[in-house]
Amino acid sequence: MPSRSKLFDHLDEPQRRGDATEAILIAEFCVRGFTVLTPVQDNEAYDFVVEMDGEFFRFQAKTAYESKNEGTFRFETRSTRVKNQGYEREGYDGKIDYFAVYHPETDGIYVVPIHEVPENKMAIRYEEAPSGYESGINRYEDYLLDHFV
Repeated sequence: MPSRSKLFDHLDEPQRRGDATEAILIAEFCVRGFTVLTPVQDNEAYDFVVEMDGEFFRFQAKTAYESKNEGTFRFETRSTRVKNQGYEREGYDGKIDYFAVYHPETDGIYVVPIHEVPENKMAIRYEEAPSGYESGINRYEDYLLDHFV
């Protein structure tokens, strides 16, 4: 049977990739025993809510993509909507608590607090830097889902 990331690679349409990412992330919380709630409408800033120890946390699902820097992936930290006048970009501050990120290349699941993300994109390194330079780098180990829960 093909791996999840191989099956994901065959999804060409951005909407299907986003839907698959959201389903993968929700399933990962569910198999860990958490209650997951989803909004009825599709116009909320968050994609799902996870109940943990009686508290509710809003998550925005993101699909990560390979960065130009080897061993690094990125994800968008702003929403982009196509409008008649062009693109509309908006941040998530005050609207979500965490980003839940799926990286198909490594099949990794990550949780990133909203207060730790830069304004447009965030890079996370999953391999050692070729230069050996490590200062200020976001390491994948710090954001693994199993470290969060």
